[in-house]
Amino acid sequence: MKQMNEPLMRSSIRSVGTAAMLLALTRTIADEEGVKAMLADMEYRYVVTEVGGSGQDEFQAKSTRAIIGAALNGGLVTKSPTNYHALLHAIEEAKRGMMVNMASSTSVAVKIAIVRDANWIAVALFGESAIHPMTNHERAGMGIMHLGTDA
Repeated sequence: MKQMNEPLMRSSIRSVGTAAMLLALTRTIADEEGVKAMLADMEYRYVVTEVGGSGQDEFQAKSTRAIIGAALNGGLVTKSPTNYHALLHAIEEAKRGMMVNMASSTSVAVKIAIVRDANWIAVALFGESAIHPMTNHERAGMGIMHLGTDA
């Protein structure tokens, strides 16, 4: 695979949303590590996880728990009402984008990137879904929310 043009890539990253989607789109550990290094240099904080599930209900429940757990364990959010509120809104927005026109019996496997800066948090989902292996195709979703301030 051709090496990433880091200066070009760096100039394309203007928000936590772009950073999160780029990280979610990586397919190899080498690419993921390269993007992580670039984001760290740009002072973004991030975590990556993966979720799979059969059917919308299972995916909905598993993905929300996995994202909240990853964000807490990675130190991206605290157990404060404003942090939880922002993260939950970003999660729900990302899942809505991911689940558009998805049949209830669809199997889903996604990579999840959560990226934040001082004021914003973004959740990006990228992966595949299928009712049958022959119908497998890619899907993506992203949500961004302002973190607000704790009283």
